[in-house]
Amino acid sequence: MSETRFTRDHEWVRLEGGIATVGITDHAQNALGDVVFVDLPEVGREVSAGEAVAVVESVKAASDVYAPIAGRIVEVNAGLAENPGTINAAPTTDGWFFRIEPADAAEIAGLMDEAAYAAFVDSQA
Repeated sequence: MSETRFTRDHEWVRLEGGIATVGITDHAQNALGDVVFVDLPEVGREVSAGEAVAVVESVKAASDVYAPIAGRIVEVNAGLAENPGTINAAPTTDGWFFRIEPADAAEIAGLMDEAAYAAFVDSQA
């Protein structure tokens, strides 16, 4: 399995076979509380790094989900529409939001590794 990288907006990204899978971190889902709705991007949409591409709503708040890298959306996790609670139960596995074909896969290397992300979260507390 490839290495997971993280953004300051609490998304995770994992590159496998040239396609990057994106979701929100365990920290983010804990902060949101029970997720009740997800608005996913359209397949085929070209996105820029840092662009808001999805929305996750919980009993507490609505929050944008940002593209950690530039590229084209190639798949969305349609199962989240029927069972958004998957995001709470398995945020870094089955609760992924979308898959993106990177415009430049090297962009992923510029994101935080697990240790840097943990330090970032601790610094925000």
